[in-house]
Amino acid sequence: MRAFVFPGQGAQTIGMGRALADAYPQARAVFEEVDDALGEKLSALIWEGEQEALTLTRNAQPALMATSMAAMAALGAEGVTVTAASFVAGHSLGEYSALCAAGAISLADTAQLLRVRGEAMQAAVGVGEGAMAAILGLDLGAVQQVAADAAEGQVVQAANDNDPGQVVISGHKAGVERAVALAQERGAKRAVMLPVSAPFHCALMEPAAQVMAERLADVTIDAPLVPVVANVRAQAVSDPVEIRALLVEQVTGVVRWRESVAWMASEGVGEIWEIGAGKALSGMVRRIAREVVSRQVGTPEEVTAAVESMS
Repeated sequence: MRAFVFPGQGAQTIGMGRALADAYPQARAVFEEVDDALGEKLSALIWEGEQEALTLTRNAQPALMATSMAAMAALGAEGVTVTAASFVAGHSLGEYSALCAAGAISLADTAQLLRVRGEAMQAAVGVGEGAMAAILGLDLGAVQQVAADAAEGQVVQAANDNDPGQVVISGHKAGVERAVALAQERGAKRAVMLPVSAPFHCALMEPAAQVMAERLADVTIDAPLVPVVANVRAQAVSDPVEIRALLVEQVTGVVRWRESVAWMASEGVGEIWEIGAGKALSGMVRRIAREVVSRQVGTPEEVTAAVESMS
């Protein structure tokens, strides 16, 4: 069994997806449709812009989705569709890419939703008030205890349970800084502040969750062609009503990536393709389920190799 997974914020780089667009008209059409949906040339920023501008949440989220969908279009041109996977999943914003790939949300709607999501998440907390940090070498339970002990009345929460040795925390900046110091005292291999623009996946994102609830209410969500492993559920869902609710919950909820990959492996998935930019998810997969083969699919050469691997 095979699963397709889709990267989240942090994987963005200038030039991503350009080789796909040059090699496959179907991939270029994805970028053009996203440009049309947003009413701007996001593709120009992705391919020729400044990294700092691309990293802005409002741009990074639709840009990473567009690159993933361009890779899916290239696979489609070679005869491989989403139904070659038994499950799809995505890390944070990547869950929207997964839903788009599985036919649950249209490409135009997905681009617009991610633009709204990015802007809402950025606006939810004042600049400099929130922060995130990666804690390496402590498991989820230990990090949750560190977060609770460091909070002192502020918000400090586990945000991303990425793999057995990496948990990201999120919340008020002072509280996160206290947690970093405390984690090091309690044996973390490393505890580092992350260069992010807002404290994602914690209670401070509640204003953004309300924005997404209103926006998602107006969007058509169909049953996905293959089940989607939801971040906050860490197992597969297919009911559009449930998907809509979970996307709202996801804004403030923990990205349960370690459990999601472990669940897919327990269901018989032996191969995971990371569709789009970067290779961060593949590294996590190796640390979560060593028996699962991971493969990146983000360039024409990788598309060819992935297709050939199926024969």
